[in-house]
Amino acid sequence: MPESITGSSQNKVALVAGATRGAGRGIAVELGAAGATVYVTGRSTRAGRSEYDRPETIEDTADLVTEAGGRGIAVPTDHLDPAQVKALVDRIADEQGRLDVLVNDIWGGEKLFEWDAPVWEHDLDKGLRLLRLAVDTHAVTSHHALPLLLRHPGGLVVEVTDGTADYNRDTYRVSFFYDLAKTSVLRMAFALGHELGPRGATALALTPGWLRSEIMLDEFGVREDNWRDALTRVPHFAISETPRYVGRAVAALAADPRVSRFNGTSLSSGGLAREYGFTDLDGSRPDAWRYLVEVQDPGKPADVTGYR
Repeated sequence: MPESITGSSQNKVALVAGATRGAGRGIAVELGAAGATVYVTGRSTRAGRSEYDRPETIEDTADLVTEAGGRGIAVPTDHLDPAQVKALVDRIADEQGRLDVLVNDIWGGEKLFEWDAPVWEHDLDKGLRLLRLAVDTHAVTSHHALPLLLRHPGGLVVEVTDGTADYNRDTYRVSFFYDLAKTSVLRMAFALGHELGPRGATALALTPGWLRSEIMLDEFGVREDNWRDALTRVPHFAISETPRYVGRAVAALAADPRVSRFNGTSLSSGGLAREYGFTDLDGSRPDAWRYLVEVQDPGKPADVTGYR
């Protein structure tokens, strides 16, 4: 990490909503590495699991934040429950008196979407549940958290999604419900930019590339230390990135005194790596969305030369 980013959020307070695993965990850890106090939320705790029924917990994430150099605070929260979200924000206000960074990374839809299923064939209950988890949660959290964020100028809101605005505008994403969810989050960032910009804060959308999340690694039957073994099955997986890469993107944005120039826009981890000079954990700079457009989607053979 460039010296200008590392340690530059020493006094900042962040809320990473949806930090149990994946991008949320990577973002929380990198904000911790930059010195921030990070509240991490989710429904999977050491006392009980969400319907994902996976081993990752928010307490584990908080420990990783603290080990990285920040202060991690785990708060079990169902972001569909306005009362729980209000209690969370009230706690942050009581304990810190401020909120500098809000990351809306709540998702919860991995087991709910059906690949290439048209809306009339897709399970309706699962589709509607996906929209509630992926869209309503962000709205509930912003409603309660933004008054605290606006107490001090310079606040940052990051809406985490899948795909850039340009890519999702022209590309059908998985299914009706998935497409709607991810595009809605992009539009949330645009709308929040209009509402927050005149009030001294910044909102933007951010997408990782092909993420080597815990779930994705399990799907391919690999670990982070041997992830390239999956290339025999899916060669384009060579462009993938760790969750810490998008985490470094958020840390860089949070440290940028000119971050308002991105207000209302759609950004990617790979694009911001070029902007700020950070790398993934292996020293590379994968640019997944440019790779998808120029290599994968046109059906060219997998070749990441010039893309990481």
